[in-house]
Amino acid sequence: MSEKTLPLLIGYGEDAHRLGEGLELWLGGVRIESDRGAVAHSDGDVLLHALSDALLSAFALGDIGSYFPDHDPRWRGLESRVILELVLKKVREKGYRPAQVAAVVVLDRPRLGPHRAQIQQNLARLVGLPEERVGLTFKTSEGLAPEHVQCRAVVHLEPLPGH
Repeated sequence: MSEKTLPLLIGYGEDAHRLGEGLELWLGGVRIESDRGAVAHSDGDVLLHALSDALLSAFALGDIGSYFPDHDPRWRGLESRVILELVLKKVREKGYRPAQVAAVVVLDRPRLGPHRAQIQQNLARLVGLPEERVGLTFKTSEGLAPEHVQCRAVVHLEPLPGH
């Protein structure tokens, strides 16, 4: 009889926030120089929020709002890195780890291309992957929604060694 192995899993998540003047803009744990940032209860990092939801969705564990509700004052100003760390701990407890991440960020301005390497490096570090396993695509809304930032993320998960 062969040892049963855990299946490969895929998770999907997305997040969006309105933009407001004078707020900080965070993407993938990197502060982006901008005159506008996400209007949010936490730091509004749509990339880390979408990725966290993708990780949770792979196990039908709800979404980050279930764990960090925006009506709870304890989470006001929370760094999204903390959210991702908690979610990654839950993933490891299930016997898995991220194998690959792909994300699409939609933002009209500022242009994100110049920040790609820094965001990719930081995201890879946060999830424990080599940079070539973290795919980032940046799009604009073509003027359809210039007052928001949005992200969609997909994560491929593999069993931890020995599971």
